[in-house]
Amino acid sequence: MNKSLRGQPRLLLAVNGLFVLSGALAGTFLNVYLWKSRQDYIMIGWFTVAQQIALGLSFWLGGKWVKEFNKMNALRLGIAVSGLFYLLVLWLESRVVDYVWSLGVLLGVALGLFWLAFNIVFFETTDPGNRNAFNGWVGLLGSLAGIVGPWLSGWLISAMNGNRGYRVVFIISLCIYGVAAVLSFFLKKRKTPGEYQWLEPWHELHSEDRDWRVMGAGLVFQGLREGVFSFLIGLLVYIASQEESKLGQFTLITSAVSLVCYWAAGKWLKPKYRSAGMFWGSLLLVAVIFPLLWKVNYGTLLIMGIGTSLFIPLYMLPMVSSSFDLMGESKESAGMRVELIVLRELCLMTGRLAGTFIFIGVLSASAAPRTVTLLMLGLGVAPLGSWLCLRRMLRKNIVPER
Repeated sequence: MNKSLRGQPRLLLAVNGLFVLSGALAGTFLNVYLWKSRQDYIMIGWFTVAQQIALGLSFWLGGKWVKEFNKMNALRLGIAVSGLFYLLVLWLESRVVDYVWSLGVLLGVALGLFWLAFNIVFFETTDPGNRNAFNGWVGLLGSLAGIVGPWLSGWLISAMNGNRGYRVVFIISLCIYGVAAVLSFFLKKRKTPGEYQWLEPWHELHSEDRDWRVMGAGLVFQGLREGVFSFLIGLLVYIASQEESKLGQFTLITSAVSLVCYWAAGKWLKPKYRSAGMFWGSLLLVAVIFPLLWKVNYGTLLIMGIGTSLFIPLYMLPMVSSSFDLMGESKESAGMRVELIVLRELCLMTGRLAGTFIFIGVLSASAAPRTVTLLMLGLGVAPLGSWLCLRRMLRKNIVPER
C-alpha cells in the first residue's frame, strides 16, 4: 500500500471495506429478493426513488450534526441503521414488497448518514497528493468485496434453497456491520470549524464562480446512469439466468476485472491525464452496451459487465478526485467542506432520481426487453455529458504530482 495511506486513511479504508462487503453480501440480492416476491420493474423503481430521496435529505439534514457535533456518531448510526434494515427484511419475508417505500427510506437514511460522515473523514485524511491512490484503494477493496460477497451469497442461497439461504446471508451481513462499527471507534474525531450553513449548496450553484455549477452539472449526468444501472444490471442477470449462483458468478468475474483496473488507474492515472482518461472511459462505457442490442442473455450481459469494469475507473476516479480537489481549493472552501459534500450528493441525487423517473415512465408504457435495452443505451450516454461539463476544469486544475 502507498506509504501516504498509513494510519487514519488505512483505518478508514478498513471501515469502508467492511461496510461495502456487508452491502455486497446482502445488497447484491436485495432487488432479486423483491423481484421473487413480485415481478414488477416499477415497484423496484419506486423502492429506488424512496431510497434516493431519503439519502439526499439525510445528507442535507445530517450536515448540521456532522459539522457542529460528532461526525463519527453519524457514521456509526449509519452502520446501525443498515443492520436494522436487514433485520426488518428478515422479519417481513415475503411481505417486504408491501413496505417498499418505508424500507427504501430506511435504507436511504442509513446510506446517507454513513457516506456523509465517510466523505468528510475522507476529505480530512487525504490531500491532492494521495487522493487518487486512496480512491484507487476504495475501488480495489470494493472490487474485492464484489468478488467475495456476491459469490458467497449466491452459493449459500442456491445451496440452501432460497429463503433459508437469504436469512443466513442477511445474518452474516449484520455481523460484518457490527465489526465495522467497532473499528470506527478508532477513527479520530476532528472538529470542523464554523456553523452549518443550510443554504450554502444553493448559494454555491448561483455564485459568480462557475466551478461548482459546472461540477454540479457533471454530477447530475453521473447520477442519471448510476441511479438505474446500480439496480438494473444485477436484476437482468438474474432474470436471464434464473439462478442466484449465476448472479454471484457474474459479480465475481466483473469485480475481479474491476479490482485490477482500479489498482492500475489509481497507480497510473495522474491528474494531468484525467480529462483524456475520462473521455475514453465515458465513450467505452457506451460501447459496451451495444452487445445487448443483439440479444439480452447471460453471455452478452457478462460482456457488458466486464467492459464496464474495465473502463469505469477511467471515468470515476477523475469525477471523485476533481470534486474533492475543488473542495480543498482554498481555506474558505475547505472550511465549507460539509456543505460542499452535501451539494455534491444533492447533485448526484438529482441525477439518480431523474434517471429512475425516466425508467419508471418508460417501463410503465412498455416493459419489453428491447425497450429496457434502448433505455440502458440512452442513459448509458450520460457519462459523456459529465466529461463535456468538466473537460476544461480537468485541464485547468492540474495538481502538482508528488
